Amino acid sequence: MRKLIKWTLIFCVIICIMILSCNWWIVSSTRNKLYSVIDSIPANDIGLVLGASKTLKNGKENLFFKYRMEAAASLFKAGKIRHIIVSGDNHKKEYDEATDMRDALIAKGVPDSCITLDYAGFRTLDSVVRCWKIFGQKKFTVISQAFHNQRAVFIARYNDLDVVAFNAGDVPDHFSFKTRMREYFAKTKAIIDLYLLNKQPKFLGEEVKIKMVNG
Repeated sequence: MRKLIKWTLIFCVIICIMILSCNWWIVSSTRNKLYSVIDSIPANDIGLVLGASKTLKNGKENLFFKYRMEAAASLFKAGKIRHIIVSGDNHKKEYDEATDMRDALIAKGVPDSCITLDYAGFRTLDSVVRCWKIFGQKKFTVISQAFHNQRAVFIARYNDLDVVAFNAGDVPDHFSFKTRMREYFAKTKAIIDLYLLNKQPKFLGEEVKIKMVNG
């Protein structure tokens, strides 16, 4: 029993070290690609908004969604992006993140002609890689909360994509605690997916040409 406890503790320590190391690697290697001030971020033609549900399971407004839409609309109005790809989950008919994001952006003054929907953004890896392989973009701006942007930029850099990210507003800790805790494991999984499993998007398909109509 003592040996079992000993090896269990050793295993737990190794897992904790691995998780912390993976998180440190992603955070430290992407720090200079993340921006929180609109005036300081470089301009790109394309902004990629990472998906989130419009509402929570209890029906309340999802602040992650709200702040991402506000950030994307602000970048567009400031001329820092000219076209927006909204990439989200649409695994069933009644759940459509991409359409909800488009509608929210239109309500904030972004023309429908300047928005492209990606219905197959099931994971961050899918959204980033599809932006390149399906929509033909190797240089773009990722838009999400900072902790999420770190992982997205890391995935993009692994694929030799020239990206920066804009940090949407932070969500209060009591609202985002579970999400932030899951992110520690998500960052670890991202490294495993990239370096060990060579994970690819669930769906690819034919290329889609982005039509730039403004500016």
